[in-house]
Amino acid sequence: MEYFAKQYDIIVIGAGHAGIEAALAAARLGCQTAIFTINLDQVGNMPCNPSIGGTSKGHLVREIDALGGEMGIAADANLIQSRMLNLGKGPAVHSLRAQIDRKDYARYMKHVLEQEKNLEIMQGEIVDLYRKDDMWYMKTKLEAIYRAHCVILATGTFLAGRIYVGDVSYESGPDGMFPAKELGVAIRNLGLPMRRFKTGTPSRVNRRSLDFSKMQEQKGDENLVNFSFDAQTEIENKISCYITYTNENTKQIILDNLDRSPMYAGKIEGKGPRYCPSIEDKIVRFSEKERHQIFIEPCGLDTEEIYLQGLSSSLPEDVQADFIHSIPGLEHAQIMRTAYAIEYDCVDPTVLKPTLEFLDYSGLFGAGQFNGSSGYEEAAAQGLVAGINAAHKILCKSEVILDRAGSYIGTLIDDLVTKGCTDPYRMMTSRSEYRLILRQDNADERLTPLGHKIGLISDERYERFLQKQEMIRTERRRIEKTSIPLSDEVNEILVSHETSPLTKGCKLIELLKRPSINYDLLTPVDITRPELPRDVFEQVEISVKYEGYIKRQEAQIKEMRRLENKLIPEHTDYAAITGLRLEAAEKLSKVRPHSVGQASRISGVTPADISVLLIYLAKNGE
Repeated sequence: MEYFAKQYDIIVIGAGHAGIEAALAAARLGCQTAIFTINLDQVGNMPCNPSIGGTSKGHLVREIDALGGEMGIAADANLIQSRMLNLGKGPAVHSLRAQIDRKDYARYMKHVLEQEKNLEIMQGEIVDLYRKDDMWYMKTKLEAIYRAHCVILATGTFLAGRIYVGDVSYESGPDGMFPAKELGVAIRNLGLPMRRFKTGTPSRVNRRSLDFSKMQEQKGDENLVNFSFDAQTEIENKISCYITYTNENTKQIILDNLDRSPMYAGKIEGKGPRYCPSIEDKIVRFSEKERHQIFIEPCGLDTEEIYLQGLSSSLPEDVQADFIHSIPGLEHAQIMRTAYAIEYDCVDPTVLKPTLEFLDYSGLFGAGQFNGSSGYEEAAAQGLVAGINAAHKILCKSEVILDRAGSYIGTLIDDLVTKGCTDPYRMMTSRSEYRLILRQDNADERLTPLGHKIGLISDERYERFLQKQEMIRTERRRIEKTSIPLSDEVNEILVSHETSPLTKGCKLIELLKRPSINYDLLTPVDITRPELPRDVFEQVEISVKYEGYIKRQEAQIKEMRRLENKLIPEHTDYAAITGLRLEAAEKLSKVRPHSVGQASRISGVTPADISVLLIYLAKNGE
């Protein structure tokens, strides 16, 4: 028998990476918040790889931290190996990636939720969702009714989840959890435009059954960098990872059994991730490749489970065993968990505002894989934005919209709500036009003032941030004024690093502008250098070496923001605008962009259409 249980300001459905950030942000901003999960033991679960960060994803984590989110702090606290990727390339693509103890991370996040003021965490499956009298109502499996002014859907891969392993298929969430079947029906009944996506995960094997002598050891970095700018945890490498490779035998086993793959047999309807394909997909799509790299990654310190990064598959269990055993070092691998594909429901994100609130459903927000993205980091970033905006709606504060020029989070959300996605969206540095500005090292400079203004960055942390910015400015002034006299010592440094010697003295900044010269090399001749944190020197050096490129991008951003600041009334009738092409009117009517800048990025809307739109807005005094 149904009964009314309680009312909240905000209810978050799902306690994965999106739900966690959404609930914490809402509660920390003063809203009475509840977060529901099917199983409390799976809060903050990592059903796929036990890592956080990576190319472009590391940028997202540092941006989440700069705004006052939790993921970076939690990653530092549960890190077992850390590496900075792409150090051989420019600073725009340097990305932090860390192996995480997945069970410790989950326990950590659950405890953070449990301790948070204004937040209640509950085990309960939501089976119905509907709106009545300007409130959202939710019913649990146990027939309790809860209501809230705002709801954030952060359902991950649980909505109508279905597992595929060869010919076997059954309803399930990730890691053998119950799927959210009834909630999926309720969401469809609301009239939201849903689609079917697919993702997958590799087998896990027992460490003691592997032969590491046949693999390449991959150690962590010597100089470790925290995800959190306000680092409170001393991080250290505690394990090694390893690399091995598939071979022709592996390839042949997979090709011989493609007809047993549910993906190639047409049993899976959902669209899979383009940039994280299964091993069978890689074998088919990249048939010319002789081998594929496999990363051997521990799942934690107190478990022997090893994650086989790069071997995601939905082939039958016996075929998985055969191709795993064909790989050097894995010949006798004991499979602890079989790889699987999971198909699930998600929404068409073009029906969302840049705040992640639905256009036609006041108080309803989406975050994470529910919005068509993939990845823990993409999910957490959206959860943070949804939580902030749901809280601001309750508190009658202005919306928080992150633009493309200010963050990768803004790029991620703009791509989703403006362009949509036909397969699970993954963040990449190439998706940003402004990646030299949006580096991971300066995420605090870009976003911490906003995090403080919102209320997620404490006054104490903000003061430490301001002190760091003053150190950067002071050091920049020092290198501009410091003279380096001509000497054999300085010329020996320059010549040994293949750059021309001095013929007369120069300012220190001129030496740092040279591509092959850095702070470390100049230590013997830079006698006035103060003791400063390493990241201060990093920021100064990057600003010096890339000054011209940075100024060029800043000019592009200024022009972009001119269009971003030109707002479009929410209920504009595009069909009535004379001179606007039919296709453009249809696309604009569907997406309902909040600004001319967003309108200009909609597929099918041309520069000529934007000119017509600008004339229309000017005539109407907008």
